[in-house]
Amino acid sequence: MHVRYSPLGQQYADPEPIFKELRELVASGDFTLGKPVSEFEAMFAKMLGVKHAIGVGSGTDACKIPLKALGLGPGDEVITCANTFWATVGAINEVGAKPVFVDCNDNFCINTDLIERAITPQTKAIMPVHLTGDAVDMEAVLKIAQKYNLPVVEDGCQSLLGEINGKKVGTFGIAAAFSMHPLKIINVWGDAGIIVTNDDAMAEHCKLLRNHGLKNRDEMILLGYNTRLDSTQAVVGKYIVPQTPWIVEQRAKNAQYLDAGLKNIPGVRIPERKPNIKHVYLLYILFVEQRDALLKYCIENGIEAKIHYPIPLYQQKALDYLGHQPGDFPVTDRHAKECITFPIDQHLSTQELDFIIETVRNFYLK
Repeated sequence: MHVRYSPLGQQYADPEPIFKELRELVASGDFTLGKPVSEFEAMFAKMLGVKHAIGVGSGTDACKIPLKALGLGPGDEVITCANTFWATVGAINEVGAKPVFVDCNDNFCINTDLIERAITPQTKAIMPVHLTGDAVDMEAVLKIAQKYNLPVVEDGCQSLLGEINGKKVGTFGIAAAFSMHPLKIINVWGDAGIIVTNDDAMAEHCKLLRNHGLKNRDEMILLGYNTRLDSTQAVVGKYIVPQTPWIVEQRAKNAQYLDAGLKNIPGVRIPERKPNIKHVYLLYILFVEQRDALLKYCIENGIEAKIHYPIPLYQQKALDYLGHQPGDFPVTDRHAKECITFPIDQHLSTQELDFIIETVRNFYLK
């Protein structure tokens, strides 16, 4: 049996409904910030229960633009998690600010007990990352942010429709970023992102920044970027939004099935599943012994397992200038050595899930 990682072939097995609307779009020529964009933004905002959703060119831009709207620049610092994906620090860098790392805990999110000691006079924002589809302890983050008068911009790119005590990820800070990359919950045939906020001034500033700072065709209010969500991608997004609750629910069911089948295998440890968190399982990650050998065994047996992420972000050459040394963030380091990711998407069959369980069992009990 072969268990592939990407579900895109099945998700878009019948693209004709999308093509139908794309043909209408081509006939209209409404390609730049057209009607489909505003329709998709309205659908996305309603789905999250927020006032504003602003489509942009990538999840990275969705992280960057709120920071820019807050006035961050050279000399400023943004606190974030040491184990995040490259885009988080890329966004911080693009506005000229410096990322300040805090170690994670075993739900792959920032350890909120360590945030306060990372705050300096140069700290201007906190960017918690809801990694793997799990969620940060936002109550603790907001308590610290209020104490030091710091804005919070959530990186929710991996946790669309995640919840904390019934409140959706992305609705805690002044703004939040979501990605619509091909491997995200909503994917739109390429790179794209979306900013959400309940703050009217933030929304207006982000709309200006995504489109050259233009108030209208002839007036530029500020220097911005060219990072618009395309109308063609918005058409795809409109097709996926109604399916999103089912996608999240099915991924959670698959995760529960794998948890039950894997939990008693020696050498496997399942991350804590907190009852107050609605986990969306963008990634299904386990802690395992003999990780590299297990990865090789799974791939040889037809399972497209992966590692997220084998080299900790803070040890990447691009971030040498921060001066970190191996061991500075021990939990992040341990995750880089112990974690393995298995397919978890909504289109997997019970037979494929059983094959993953049996393959892992065979490896450890052989």
